[in-house]
Amino acid sequence: MILGSIEAGGTKFVCATGTADGKVDKQVRIPTGTPDETIPAVIKFFQDNPVDAIGIGTFGPADIDPASPTYGYITSTPKPGWRDYNFLGAMKAAIDVPYAFTTDVNEAGYAEWRAGAGKGHKNMLYWTVGTGIGAGYVHDGKLLQGFSNPEMGHIMMPQLPGDTYKGRCPYHANHCLEGLAAGPAVEERAGKKRHRAGP
Repeated sequence: MILGSIEAGGTKFVCATGTADGKVDKQVRIPTGTPDETIPAVIKFFQDNPVDAIGIGTFGPADIDPASPTYGYITSTPKPGWRDYNFLGAMKAAIDVPYAFTTDVNEAGYAEWRAGAGKGHKNMLYWTVGTGIGAGYVHDGKLLQGFSNPEMGHIMMPQLPGDTYKGRCPYHANHCLEGLAAGPAVEERAGKKRHRAGP
């Protein structure tokens, strides 16, 4: 069985094919533009490289509740063009295979629990810091989620005394972890790109 995967990030999509044992056969990186720019390139990759099933891990917020009428949608994201976008529906309309759909942090966290740093442990919390901040929590072998995954990047975070940074979160400004410390906030604070923002 050949499996496909999509890591849909705020900056880039990484699409790959491989086998259940973790061997990657082919991989491509596609810049995250608008859906009309990005999704056709994703679809073409899988049309050129047929698979038996596809797993999608997407930036969010996203509706990951299979019982919801908007399951598979990217919902209230501030990313231009993606708000209320039926991501899973667009893929299903073009590539007729079984799908699994969750958030990018759930996808990565579960992979680490199964085959990486969390292998052999009962529970594991996975954090990522990039365009946003997010976390996936595996508890007793299952991802912690309700109608969505916990938006741990948006936990309230008081600023240090004397820190006057206004924050980058479109919802909470400087009142949450993501608004104070995600990649764009680090760049803005440092006045330079992240890879150059060291000491």
